[in-house]
Amino acid sequence: MAMPVAAPVQCASFDLAQTLVGALDAAGESLLDGDVLAVSSKYAAIAEGRVVALDELVISPEAAALAEQYQMNPRIAQLVVQEADHIFGGIPGFLLTFKDGILSPNAGIDRSNIPGGYAVLFPADPYASAASLRRAVRERLGADTGVILTDSWLMPGRLGTTGVALATAGFRPIQDERGKADLFGNPMIVTQRGIADQICAAAQLVMGERDEATPFVIVRNAPVTIEDLDLSVADVAIDWPLCIYVQSLGDGRLQPAAAFARKHG
Repeated sequence: MAMPVAAPVQCASFDLAQTLVGALDAAGESLLDGDVLAVSSKYAAIAEGRVVALDELVISPEAAALAEQYQMNPRIAQLVVQEADHIFGGIPGFLLTFKDGILSPNAGIDRSNIPGGYAVLFPADPYASAASLRRAVRERLGADTGVILTDSWLMPGRLGTTGVALATAGFRPIQDERGKADLFGNPMIVTQRGIADQICAAAQLVMGERDEATPFVIVRNAPVTIEDLDLSVADVAIDWPLCIYVQSLGDGRLQPAAAFARKHG
């Protein structure tokens, strides 16, 4: 069960935990032990003051070159250079980056649902932010919950966005199925369920992407065990040599588009 919780629109830093408490009261909802609270990562980032005025940025030579090469706003290119852990390349208007364990366009920088001339970055330390909110929920509301900072993600080769967990607190984000038996008794070899990402996808169904103003979602009866854990991006990020997307693209192993069209056209 996923229950959206509306909250005030914000454009500058604010007290996220206090806003959550007020939003729950206004909605007549409560958090229970075992619930997972999904929170818009953008809302959490705004709470931390991670809002940038684009006209205050100084464009570096590297950013200017990327902006010219990929036909993008030089100020956005500058933010990507500052924020991305790695830049792979891009298409007109966008750079493909690795940021906080996620392959994402433009290092997760977002210009939607924020006044014109501004952009929102990822939280400075997403896992610390999730853990801090989990502690605040336990202290202020007495509920032992999990917390996810959720973001929208473009799946390679597919139209449309879905939910992805930027950070998790209070439960293991991956459920390892390796070694367990399938329907026919065969041992699972590689399957590890991204349970935090799956919860995010469910939360995004009711959270929305546009003007819904529901940055919180209570996910009840999720198949997770709530526990105190010290989590980081290392708990979810795959080593690049094992990533089929990064490794295949990086090594040029994908069949050329023209050859694919001839074979399947």
